[in-house]
Formats: sequence, structure tokens, C-alpha cells
Amino acid sequence: MIRAMRAVFMRDLRLVFRQGADLALALAFFLIAASLFPLGVGPSPETLAIVASGVVWVLSLLSVMLSLDRLFQSDYDDGALELMAMTATPMALLVLAKASAHWVTTGLPLTLLAPVIAMMLNLPADGLLALVLGLLLGTPAMSLIGAIGAALVLGARRASLLTALLVLPLYIPVLIFGVSAVDAAVAGLPWRPYMLILAAISMASIPLAPWAAGAAVRSAFQ
Repeated sequence: MIRAMRAVFMRDLRLVFRQGADLALALAFFLIAASLFPLGVGPSPETLAIVASGVVWVLSLLSVMLSLDRLFQSDYDDGALELMAMTATPMALLVLAKASAHWVTTGLPLTLLAPVIAMMLNLPADGLLALVLGLLLGTPAMSLIGAIGAALVLGARRASLLTALLVLPLYIPVLIFGVSAVDAAVAGLPWRPYMLILAAISMASIPLAPWAAGAAVRSAFQ
């Protein structure tokens, strides 16, 4: 089973780096949207500092959601996903491997890019560490929860829209605690409890989300 998970994980990584368009799309959306935001609220440093944490977190959430299609859809279209479902390896473990590859190629790059965007939006330096750690702990939950939505809409028309409707409400706790951690750090208040909550959400998603997504994938072939 470990060998099968590793094979799926490495396969997804190779596909993403070989094609590159999906990763570039998520990062480009993150950069362009953040660059345009000051034009809407004004270039005042004080205003940008107030909203910077929320902007970075919301754009990270949307960028992750933008890349959820590549979790299962291409494998579903070419029949590879059906072959995976027919193997002896539990589908939940294969989903976990695919979600891990999704995080490495989406959540991790966004986390590394976030401090640059935050400084561009004039986020106080006191909040940078909380922002990076929060994204590092929260984005795995986004990939895992997103896997459920991506699996549920397999074979559906306008799957991207349906995925957004399914996963956005489930992303709200991650967004709230992530932004609250940064705001607490900037205000000089304890922000460790928010990190623990984000870690707990991601840890709870590891066994639950792959199981639910795996069941949804199998039901798509019945």
C-alpha cells in the first residue's frame, strides 16, 4: 500500500511539473489579484495594513480552490482513476497521496509566496510569522477538504462551480482562525491557540477527508 501511495504521489508531482500550467495559473492568480486589490481599496498604507491578512488568506483559499480540478478530473477522463479504484489499495490512501501532491504543488508554493504579498500589502512585520505558520498548517486542510468536493462532482457538468459551492462553506473555519492568528500577532496578543486549532483541523482532515473522498470516487463508477 505504501508503494502504491508513493507511486501515485510521485506520478502527480511529475504531471504537475511537466505541464506547469496549473501551478502557474494558481500562482499567477494569487499575484495578480493581490496586485489589483490596492486599486480597489486605495493605496493608503494604513488601510492596506488592516486588510492585508484577510486578503492574503482569501486569495490563498481561492487559489487552492482554482486548482482542485486537477485532483481527479483528468484521471477520471482518461480512465486512470477507475483503474486506481479497482486496485487492492484502499481508495482513501490513494486520495491521501493525491491530496498530498496537490498540497506540495499548490499550498506550499502559496505559503512561500505569501510573505512577499503580505509585505506588498503593508502587513506589519509582527504578523508575518503567524501568517506563514497559519498557511503552513491550514492549507493541508484546504487540499484535503477540497478533495471531497472534487470527488463528489466527478462526471458532472460545470464541475468547477459545483466544487466551489461545496467546499467554500467548509473552508470558513480555516479562514477565520488563520486571519485571527495574524490579527492577534499584530496586536501583541497570544496567537498560539489559533495555530493549535488550525493544526487540529488539518489533523482531523487526514483520516476523515480521504475516506469521504474515496467513497465519492467509488460511487462515481457505480
